[in-house]
Amino acid sequence: MKDYKLIFAVITVALVWGTTFLAIRVAVETIPAWFVAGIRQFLASMIMLIVLLSRKEFKWIGCKNLGYQIIFSSLMLVVANGMTTVAEETVSSSLASLISASSPILVFLGSVAIGLQKFSFRAFLGVLMCFSGILFIFWDGIKDLANPDYRMGIIFLFCAIAGWASGTIFTKKLNIQSGNISLNLFYQFLFAGIVQIIFAFIFSNHYNFENWTLKSISAMIYLSVFGSVAAFFAFHYALTKISPVQVSILAYFNTIIAIFLGWLIMDENITIKFIMAAVLIIMGVFIINYKPEMFRKQKVV
Repeated sequence: MKDYKLIFAVITVALVWGTTFLAIRVAVETIPAWFVAGIRQFLASMIMLIVLLSRKEFKWIGCKNLGYQIIFSSLMLVVANGMTTVAEETVSSSLASLISASSPILVFLGSVAIGLQKFSFRAFLGVLMCFSGILFIFWDGIKDLANPDYRMGIIFLFCAIAGWASGTIFTKKLNIQSGNISLNLFYQFLFAGIVQIIFAFIFSNHYNFENWTLKSISAMIYLSVFGSVAAFFAFHYALTKISPVQVSILAYFNTIIAIFLGWLIMDENITIKFIMAAVLIIMGVFIINYKPEMFRKQKVV
């Protein structure tokens, strides 16, 4: 039988995280990046706390499990999410999407290196095909890599994808997403929020609280409710059902959605290059996820 929860989780991750590049860009227009990241995660932790208290599920998870949650939070939230947010203060969204799209390759190679995933030329071909599609979309933007104004942002983005890939593999390897996902997320969000808010006061030259616009604040709240709570819950659930490479490949769909939003909101044109790139990406995703039993009828027990 079909796992409708898994299907819904995958769609949620693809759609919601596909909007985060735009939301982050809007948020950092008037709010310092570390404040955006920190407040986003802290609000997310408060939402999870309310959910846990309403369900009477809030409890101490033990020092060992807390250590796992802190490591995951450091990699996926503080490093990956935080540095991506900082990078978008200076790096174009197209370039940010291009660099972020390389994360599935790191996940695949890392999973193979530690024995979590068997080496498969088919899967590797699928990853390369997807990445070729991303290059096709942003071919004209590759020259931005030589722009000194983007240099620091690019460094942050490479740190971000390394953190994301490491966090994805770490989660699957130690199976720390098992158990009460809401409880784990609370501790992850709380830790990241506190650390990033501290970073905000340390690394932000000026706070300008009075200059924070309603538009940027709304984008930050959206990132908290949907980009953090909804998407991360779905992401954790998906990792319990499918491989890290299959989950990380959603980054390519995120990029397509980001481009679509650019066309819808910023009046950007969808060219033949975009259509060809979309075909490459979808084919790559299919190659990685293909299994013969996908087309076999399953008996209902």
